[in-house]
Amino acid sequence: MKKKLQELKWKIDSLTVFSHIKNDDVIRRLHALLDAVDKYVPDKETDHAISLYSDFVSALYENTSDLTDYIHTLLLQDDNFYVKETAAGRSVPETIRQSAQQELLLLAEIAALTPADIREVLDYKGFLPEWTTHAADFQKEFEEKLKNITKTGYGIFAKYNFFRLDNGEIVPVAHPDHQSLDQLFGYERERNLILKNTQALTSGESASNMLLYGDAGTGKSSTIKAVAAALAPQGLRLIEVKKNQLYQIPQIMEELASNPLKFILFIDDLSFNGNDDNFSALKATLEGSISGCGDNVAIYATSNRRHLVKETFSDRTGDELHVNDTLQETMSLSARFGLTITFQKPDKDQYLTIVRSLAAEYGIEMDEGELFRKAEAYAIRKSGRSPRTAKQFIELLKIGI
Repeated sequence: MKKKLQELKWKIDSLTVFSHIKNDDVIRRLHALLDAVDKYVPDKETDHAISLYSDFVSALYENTSDLTDYIHTLLLQDDNFYVKETAAGRSVPETIRQSAQQELLLLAEIAALTPADIREVLDYKGFLPEWTTHAADFQKEFEEKLKNITKTGYGIFAKYNFFRLDNGEIVPVAHPDHQSLDQLFGYERERNLILKNTQALTSGESASNMLLYGDAGTGKSSTIKAVAAALAPQGLRLIEVKKNQLYQIPQIMEELASNPLKFILFIDDLSFNGNDDNFSALKATLEGSISGCGDNVAIYATSNRRHLVKETFSDRTGDELHVNDTLQETMSLSARFGLTITFQKPDKDQYLTIVRSLAAEYGIEMDEGELFRKAEAYAIRKSGRSPRTAKQFIELLKIGI
């Protein structure tokens, strides 16, 4: 058994195509344990080996109690060069392909390691925590991953659906705040337009960049996030970009260009002041720039302003000789979105329909007349009728306030 454990350590060392897996914390601790067992001398190094054993199991427990599941997840999320080249449709040398197949067999052997294998070598009869394993065909499952990579993705995009930019890097949002489509009420026409355009993106058809503008609280951002969540199984991911990060979009486009997934670059509450460099950066990206949107990326923006640029009367009566040119420049950005969808505040009937639907969802039983009277009174106290106002009212009603 000691010889088998020594060979498992060597097999971890030999990983080349899947070399990233060696840097994983659980695998590093497993390697340290196997190394200690390889050098183990009874009665002399038992305490050290047991300590490494518990370190490994503790790290594993933070994710799962099944070693096979853990390595399987590492494998399917690995973003090595072999996966990237295959996903991009480029040919991979046969030598590398064969190496990958052999390493998949090695990983299956490592994933089959049991606590009994370790205990057989250690001169210790006390309690040691257990982990489980099960049979797995990593070669078959990896081939399935490559076949479905346009939907499942690789690396962080295989594990998460929502992302943001942090110092130019795409980082996952582990716990995104979003509603599902069936939790949104009203605005069916607007929502269907967004859904149809996004379905065109996920299916590889021509999709438009979209601008959603209108009154605050009407569900513009919520709709985009709900659509993104609904279509994530079809290979869609959402990356939120702040206004002061717009100059980074060309770099992000280059990074995503060969990715097999589809992406929404989401810009929330977009507006500009005059002479804003971010205005020019976004304008160039939407149209006219050599680094414009790729086939797998669309830009979705929300704004409370139709023309996106804050204007003053002095902007229209200033001392510039060609005032009309200046006005056309400020209005040109919104015109570069292929699809513009307006979200207006609901009228009374629409607002009360949303209130009724939310009350049913939250399980609130109240006379409809009284419900509507209180909902209208709440809207008067707030900023007016909107889906946001309706939801806030129902949530307060639910907790008895």
